[in-house]
Amino acid sequence: MNNNELLRQVEERARLWLSPFYDEAIRKEVQRMLDNDNKTELIDSFYKDLEFGTGGLRGVMGAGTNRMNIYTVGAATQGLSDYLKESFAHLPEIKVVIGHDCRNNSRLFAETCAGIFAANGIRALLFEDLRPTPEMSYAIREYGCQSGIILTASHNPPEYNGYKAYWDDGAQLVAPHDEAIIELVKSMKHESILFDGPQELIKPLGEETDLKFIEMVKTISLSPDLVKKYHDIKIVYTPIHGTGVKIVPMALRAFGFTNIINVPEQDVVSGNFPTVVSPNPEEPAAMKMAIEKALEVNADVVMATDPDSDRLGVATRNLKGEFVIINGNQTALLFIYYIITKMKENGALKGNEFIVKTIVSTELITEIARKNHVDYFDVYTGFKYIAEVIRENEGIRKYIGGGEESFGFLPADFVRDKDAVSSIAMMAEIVTWAMSKGKTLYELLMDIYLEYGFSREKTISVTRKGQSGAQEIQQMMTRFRTNPPRKIGGTPVHLLKDYELLVQTDLLTGETTAIDQKTTSNVLQFFTTGGTKISIRPSGTEPKIKFYFEVHDQLKSYEDLESVESSIDSRIDAIVNELGL
Repeated sequence: MNNNELLRQVEERARLWLSPFYDEAIRKEVQRMLDNDNKTELIDSFYKDLEFGTGGLRGVMGAGTNRMNIYTVGAATQGLSDYLKESFAHLPEIKVVIGHDCRNNSRLFAETCAGIFAANGIRALLFEDLRPTPEMSYAIREYGCQSGIILTASHNPPEYNGYKAYWDDGAQLVAPHDEAIIELVKSMKHESILFDGPQELIKPLGEETDLKFIEMVKTISLSPDLVKKYHDIKIVYTPIHGTGVKIVPMALRAFGFTNIINVPEQDVVSGNFPTVVSPNPEEPAAMKMAIEKALEVNADVVMATDPDSDRLGVATRNLKGEFVIINGNQTALLFIYYIITKMKENGALKGNEFIVKTIVSTELITEIARKNHVDYFDVYTGFKYIAEVIRENEGIRKYIGGGEESFGFLPADFVRDKDAVSSIAMMAEIVTWAMSKGKTLYELLMDIYLEYGFSREKTISVTRKGQSGAQEIQQMMTRFRTNPPRKIGGTPVHLLKDYELLVQTDLLTGETTAIDQKTTSNVLQFFTTGGTKISIRPSGTEPKIKFYFEVHDQLKSYEDLESVESSIDSRIDAIVNELGL
């Protein structure tokens, strides 16, 4: 399609949004874009429909088919409503939980969705104010609901919002439900959306749900005696303007911690995230103010949550006494190591326990499980796949923890998505466990490396926006798939895993075997004979392609750390250059 034809089609789609069906603010915004001589914004807003994918919706807010607004959100909700009515026609009443974060328009979108569910005869349990994603997930099962949604764009910049849909187990949608709903949403005409249902079908959820959720969080404690002994450790916590502002301190206090120090500027609930460029605890800039507060008060640990409180960031003092952010692989290692070791100490490991990690997360997690005779599962990126394994093993095996490299962990199965609320409470407990051994959290992490081997990870995200960006990302995947590297960092690549084909190939022998996954995913992995792992995947929620690097070495003592890290960093940098990134 040439540019003139694309512009003609875009303008034709945009003019449909000038009809009286759409509200006045939307019509004015569309007219402004049509009148603008520069058509870039118009094209990006209308060149396609905002895709309701396996992760729901996520995009820039504004007018247009490729934007988050009450009509694109409404189409998703109407499609979900139709599917729920079909799937649960045998029930006397269908119920859905609705939550939202602090983002601009999140409350508007949540109330709009409640009205649509009600108009479809579905009871909407709408949180009275912003709440964390894990609490929404918990509420689905607690109140016997058939579905749930949360309005959030997680850690994306302020111009974004998003919509995630959940099933009756409290987990995000998986096949076949996601595929069926996607088809319904794709064919949904905005004129078919039923807005403004009866208010009597909308029930508010408030403090009573918070208290129930916190009671469940308390049950995950494995060392209440240590918490009691070290209850006054100094914990600096920041919600980065998001939903954790009340519930995370509640969880810490419920565990027994009494010295929680906040960052007042970041306790301000705001979708503009005024103190950060991006509200992502993975990024040092987002943790800067909390670390400055920690230095001021001589804190023991710093913790943060993203806007919807499903991801956690942790900073602790390194061997030099400097506060550093430990990455998502390292937090997952600490959780898994602590849970397994402490359960063994408590005589609670019965032999039927299991953990779950994502395929791009560090292989050291698998090593810990294997050496401790705990079953483990590798799944695709996304906690819905971890939740799927939990559901399939209910009544057979006991879930004790699961995580992914992108700062998400789930320590207990009363939630079925990433849970930073419970995780932060448990991480504070891990700090007390380390203290009881005369160690810092960082030294505990070093002990894991000394016992199980050392790994260093790095993730590079390449952003390519718009239509041309999506094409470029696809071309990159095609190039790596059809012409895989034979050597990486001077070491032969012996294994290629292609999850789109569900085939793994031994590049040294040419032998191929099937990959045991139920569905395909556009992910490539390369494993070298030296233990290096490289994973490549386009993001499912952002215009990015991600490269995950994991390089292994041996750490013999604390004193060797700096030289080992330096050596691995040089190797990773060389690989990055080799791949042309």
